[in-house]
Formats: sequence, structure tokens, C-alpha cells
Amino acid sequence: MEGPDGSGKTTQIRKLADTLTAMGLQVMTTREPGGTRISDRVRELLLDPDHTEMTEQAEILLYAASRAQHVHERILPALAEGKIVLCDRFVDASLAYQAYALGRDPDVVRMINHFATSSLTPHRTYLLDVPIEVGLRRIRERAASSGAGLDRIERRGPDYHRLVREGFARIAEAEPDRIRRIAADRDPDAVAEDIREDCKRLLAQLGFLPR
Repeated sequence: MEGPDGSGKTTQIRKLADTLTAMGLQVMTTREPGGTRISDRVRELLLDPDHTEMTEQAEILLYAASRAQHVHERILPALAEGKIVLCDRFVDASLAYQAYALGRDPDVVRMINHFATSSLTPHRTYLLDVPIEVGLRRIRERAASSGAGLDRIERRGPDYHRLVREGFARIAEAEPDRIRRIAADRDPDAVAEDIREDCKRLLAQLGFLPR
């Protein structure tokens, strides 16, 4: 699951996991940055709003480092066991947030993450797309209700988040076979239905479900 902040990824990944589990499939859900003890420590560094001095290069490399540990400790072993892995963010997030939105070379970010992931690529990516105003309102409401406040990335201004959304759109246009762009400013159940139907077709093609 990918998308700008406030797009509803956490809700949708939970709904999809519940659906697939009810169908008798083995499912592992996880998130980035994080997912392992080491990756979670890196997440703390990345999202701490006090770390205002972090350079863009360090940010790119730290996300990739967290992802490398996550992929090799959790995702690849789960895939080897025949499980379906649902991940909240992956390499596309680094391209959108650290390449396109920060004005860094996407090819450099791809190369770094190609090494970090041992070339692992999702079979399908659901890009949950919401207008920036909707996403920012959602994260502000979430922060207020939880009392946790906004993290370092969420605190960046609307112009940055607009570039993130545009970056995701460019990635989706370049890889239409892998990425399904879904309007996520709708009822969550309607969004979940679109994802569920496409995922069932994909899993049938991959041999997890009968055709």
C-alpha cells in the first residue's frame, strides 16, 4: 500500500488482510519504516521532529537501511514460507518522498534501494490517492486525537506534500502493470472493495486462488 500521508493505508491494509485470512490464506502484514527491532530504531531517528538537522542524503540512506533489514529479516523469509506479504509502504515511498519531493535524482534512489532490497519488487502496489487538503486534514485530526503530534515528515509544508503526490502519480504512470491507482477520498468500504476484487484476480493469476 502506498499513498500520500492521510490516504488510509493502515485501514485498507487491515481490511485486505482480514479478507484474505478469512479465505484461508496465510498473510503477513508489516510496515515501513520499521517492521524489525533494528528497523524500528531507524524509524525513530527518521520521524523524530527534533532531528531538524538531518540531511537529505542521510534521510535517503536511513530509509534504505531500515528497508534492507526489514526485507531480509521479515519479508523474504515470509515469502519463502509461501505467505502473502502486505506491506505499508515500500520503495515507491522513497522515490516519491525523497527523490521527487526533495528534488533528488530518482535513479540514484532506485539504485540504493535496488541494493537494499536485493532487487525485490511487489507483485502489486495499490496507490491510495487523496487530494492534499484531505490527507493533511486527516493527519492533523489523527495527531490531535492521539496526542502524539505530527512526525518530522508530516510537519513539512503543503508544497512538499503536493510534490509527494505528484511523484506517486509519475511512478504510477511509468508502471501501470504493477500499480493500481485508487481514489481514496471515498467511503473506506468502497475503496476496500476495489482493492479486494483486483487482489483476488491477481492471486488467481499467481496460483493462490482457483481461476
